[in-house]
Amino acid sequence: MSEFFGSPHALLILVLAGFLPNEIWRMAGLWFGAGVDEGSEVLVWVRAVATAILAGVIAQILVQPPGVLAGVPDWLRYGAVAAGFAVFMLTRRSIFAGVVSGEIVLVAGKWWLG
Repeated sequence: MSEFFGSPHALLILVLAGFLPNEIWRMAGLWFGAGVDEGSEVLVWVRAVATAILAGVIAQILVQPPGVLAGVPDWLRYGAVAAGFAVFMLTRRSIFAGVVSGEIVLVAGKWWLG
């Protein structure tokens, strides 16, 4: 079983350096954000910034694909983005649904191409 999980020291470092700092900020966000109104200008701004960052990352991956993604044809990458955007619009602007559907189209298309 240790071969599957790796060295116990590596797991400890992963938990201490990766998991715990992230959880601290998540809990702080829940604590501070509990009293914030969903329609407030600050939250609308935060949502807009998060959406802009996601769009920038998608654009960069689409135009300059890293690693194995560079082997995926351009038409399949652009088609996956179009499908994700269509689902995003059809599901009342659900970012989660759009991203997941785009990934499904991309993975299924790559699998189909062999």
